[in-house]
Amino acid sequence: QVQLKESGGGLVQPGGSLRLACAASKTSVVIYAMGWYRQAPGKQRVLVARWQTGALTDYADDVKGRFTISRENGGNTVYLQMNSLKPEDTAVYYCNADYLEGQGPSSVVWGQGTQVTVST
Repeated sequence: QVQLKESGGGLVQPGGSLRLACAASKTSVVIYAMGWYRQAPGKQRVLVARWQTGALTDYADDVKGRFTISRENGGNTVYLQMNSLKPEDTAVYYCNADYLEGQGPSSVVWGQGTQVTVST
């Protein structure tokens, strides 16, 4: 089973930047999509940014122009560069991946989450 490990969260002041990373534990699978979601206290988990095979990307409206998702060339790590952070970006950020392993069906896996806090 593939596992995802997020890193890079922390406390940052408004206007600052953070870079999140999400690494898959296995390189023998075909990951065709990876995404970042976030969940603020008392709210539902929502999509922040998503990368798909073919370098297709998608962003939530409230992060467009501030956040950039990218994938490591030839690897199974995805990054989320977050600039111009706002207090409303405070949330637990989760990574997920859609992948194929061998001849099996498509599977989805989630990471454990990393806290991002934007505050003075």
